[in-house]
Amino acid sequence: MAAREIQQWTFPGGEAWARIHRTRSGYLVRFPGWADFAISSDGSRATSRPVPGLPDGTIEHIYRNQVVPLALSRAGHLVIHASAVENGRGAVAFVGESGRGKSTLAAAFAARGHAFLCDDGLLLEARGERVWAVPGPDSLRLWPDSCRALLPGRRAEPAPYSAKRHLRAGTALTHRATSLPLHRIYFIGAPAARVSIRALPPSVALIELVRHSFVIDVGDEGLLASQFAGLARIARDAACFRLDFPRRFAALEATRRAIARHARS
Repeated sequence: MAAREIQQWTFPGGEAWARIHRTRSGYLVRFPGWADFAISSDGSRATSRPVPGLPDGTIEHIYRNQVVPLALSRAGHLVIHASAVENGRGAVAFVGESGRGKSTLAAAFAARGHAFLCDDGLLLEARGERVWAVPGPDSLRLWPDSCRALLPGRRAEPAPYSAKRHLRAGTALTHRATSLPLHRIYFIGAPAARVSIRALPPSVALIELVRHSFVIDVGDEGLLASQFAGLARIARDAACFRLDFPRRFAALEATRRAIARHARS
């Protein structure tokens, strides 16, 4: 299988986490030390080849949280690095890089009765005049200290390929299985002494959406043009804000309440 590397994901230390190659039949996504996934040229099929002895749960994690968003992007869908929860007016999305607090915010809302739709990959679909948020897997991945702070005593499984813990939905952590209209998008910024929420103009929101989108083939001009048009619509029609907040568990509930008040306004 002739393959050419077209994209690489790295851990904060610079180590390769995933390498994406274009092949004659589609794409090869390699997770060194874990598994290879072959994705068809139209994104409709994905097959795995794990390293010997890799647990099924690890394959499932990687497939659902990393491979599926890439395949969806190849099929023309919009998927962004975001968690999402429901409120009384639709879906509220939190967009940001890994480690910014997307999952922690989603878990904080879910633990207070606001069901979460997804953890890290939010699928968005245009239906008529509105954009809808489509639910993802019914689990959240949290750092151990977030688990202890939000759900003390709750058993959490180690996430196979990181130090995070894996929490399945349940009575204390509700998952929503049906789509909701997209209500608001909050782009997570820098740590701050207090909660700050500022409206973003569509031009800035578009840049942020592009930065945080799953795109399997950054060299495909047709795919990029389609993605850009879809993201431009979202930036134009959705209410988008920059969110800065304290990164202290003691302030998390106050942060959640501030966001909830703002999202209701």
